[in-house]
Amino acid sequence: MKADIIKGYSLAAFAAAAYGTNPAFALPLYAQGMNPVSVLLFRYIIGLPLLLVLMKVRGINIGLRKSEILPVMVLGVLMAFSSLSLFASYEYMNSGIASTLLFVYPIMVAVMMIFFFNEKFKMSVAVCLLLMSVGLFFLLKPQKDTELSLFGFLLVMISALTYALYIVIVNVSKNVSHIPTTKLLFYILASGSLVYIVFIFSGTQLTLPVHSFGWLNLSALALVPTLISLACTTRAIQLIGSTPTAILGALEPVSAVILSVTVLGQTLTGREIVGGIFIVVATTVVVASEPIDKALLSVRKMFPRRNKA
Repeated sequence: MKADIIKGYSLAAFAAAAYGTNPAFALPLYAQGMNPVSVLLFRYIIGLPLLLVLMKVRGINIGLRKSEILPVMVLGVLMAFSSLSLFASYEYMNSGIASTLLFVYPIMVAVMMIFFFNEKFKMSVAVCLLLMSVGLFFLLKPQKDTELSLFGFLLVMISALTYALYIVIVNVSKNVSHIPTTKLLFYILASGSLVYIVFIFSGTQLTLPVHSFGWLNLSALALVPTLISLACTTRAIQLIGSTPTAILGALEPVSAVILSVTVLGQTLTGREIVGGIFIVVATTVVVASEPIDKALLSVRKMFPRRNKA
């Protein structure tokens, strides 16, 4: 059991790092004239054959039960709109700010699980969400002479909400809990692809990469922030639950900052260092939640409530 928990935390952290590569692959495609719907359609479609091969190799039956069809399609639609609203926000605001704002979704997940699914409230979760929020605030870096786009902000909030709903459903739905991860992802991407096809038939222009390296970017999008990230996220939810998985996702902007320094040669600001420390401490709190909860409970017992006369 302990090994599964460690595996779950590792997968959640790795999923966050992988998901953080979205802007790096998407923005060059926008520069070639592609729109978000086209980028995401090819991103999903390219991943489908690989998942089919994996299912064939592993001997996984491709069929779904009647009870599984609706929840799987709902997950696909949620993921499609989460991806689309996030990718669309890149056209209205700095992608780094958008990617950082997205990580309000762990708070949404925690609130949903507590209020709608009777998950026990833990002091460690409250502490960790507070630390994470402070860290994300420090990592927000509006460029000089730029204002935060209200429409872009709303798009990111839609992306965060739909992604939070996706995580919660994967965690609580008995109809999808036993579906193999590879098979679940195949139908999620297939359902999501249908959403983008509907947009195209409704008048959205289908655009293609101008240069050959654009297809490499699309392939990378299909592999890293899609197949790898979603597979790790789904498995992590099954091992450690939705709230810890969501909170560990806040490591994404930290990994993005590290990559910008080590690969792009950018320099770290004091603000980024402070923000990164807060988020690392927050994720450490959720990983070590059991002893921290006991310590916080001991402190609270030192101040018992007085009975009213």
